[in-house]
Amino acid sequence: MPRLTASPRTKLIVALAAGSLVWAAGPAHADKPVPGQATPPPQGGSDGKGGLSASVSNIKLSYPSGGGGDGKEGNLGTVDPSWKPPACWYEPAFSPARLKEFVDTDSGGDVGIHESWWGKGLWTDHYRDGKPAENFDLRASKNSTAEGYKDYNLGKDGYFWRGVAPDPNASDSWDCGRIMFWVDAGEMPDDPNAPTPKTLAEYAYNKVKVPETKVDLKPEAKSTVNLPTWVWLDKGTFQDVKVRAELPNTGLWAETTAKPVALHLEPGTDDAETFPASGDCQINDDGSIGTPYTAGDADKTPPCGIRYLRATNGTPYQLSASVTWQITWQGSDGSDGDLPDGTFETTQDMSVQEIQSVNR
Repeated sequence: MPRLTASPRTKLIVALAAGSLVWAAGPAHADKPVPGQATPPPQGGSDGKGGLSASVSNIKLSYPSGGGGDGKEGNLGTVDPSWKPPACWYEPAFSPARLKEFVDTDSGGDVGIHESWWGKGLWTDHYRDGKPAENFDLRASKNSTAEGYKDYNLGKDGYFWRGVAPDPNASDSWDCGRIMFWVDAGEMPDDPNAPTPKTLAEYAYNKVKVPETKVDLKPEAKSTVNLPTWVWLDKGTFQDVKVRAELPNTGLWAETTAKPVALHLEPGTDDAETFPASGDCQINDDGSIGTPYTAGDADKTPPCGIRYLRATNGTPYQLSASVTWQITWQGSDGSDGDLPDGTFETTQDMSVQEIQSVNR
């Protein structure tokens, strides 16, 4: 069966033969057909059984503590702009019986990150009838050949593994260019992109949900020129967020924990002072941040706060409060480590008046 190949810069590769369609995307999926060629079928999502789309992982997520709720939450942003989660990895996709069922009833979907097949063709030739097939790997100097399988390996204990890429448009997703291949039960692929607990921990990083950062102020929403505004968060407002990522049929898991460690204040204007001067308010031993304002504190310097030096003129300043979260992880094999700190920022209006008054 003929097959066209090209460099990763080629956005679109289409081959038609015997009623089958191969569709492979380069670093960016084409969203329009090439003139004179067939329109690619739409990508399907996961069917929950190791299904159609290699952009959908079977990793299962749970939240042992914090996160995952219905409150106002958001994803962390990393403080290290050079860090990024894994672009691709391999994971179990089909048992022999499930693959046979899939081919007999559907047989349309991804056999690799950048290769899909509609109709029998590759599914029956390679996985049922034992015919060799080329691995579709445009990063390699030449495509390697994968040996075929007999009758979907029915009767054997194991799984067919397939590459997964959360973003198939990412150039590094081409590192997982093998078509779906067999791995015996209890074993891991001999491949640099085989999953590890750290892979799962890094995947979970982008799934950490943290609460919005709305700080308590005195005075509330309105400050006075040259008088400090006290900022604090009561203990229990922020708790550790833990995300557990498990990869079914591998025994692999990792727990990624985000621990709040500091609050940073940006007053929204250069005409202001922060306390401390860095704007970084550390978390106290009891989990609180700063100290609540009490009567008589108006002339004191708060451990966490802001002094505005100029009044607003109809438009409030945008007080920014961002919490830094320290990220650590533990894995199923006893491994552990650190990931780059994460931040989450929210803003709130601050009006500043000229009248010199004392907070009550």
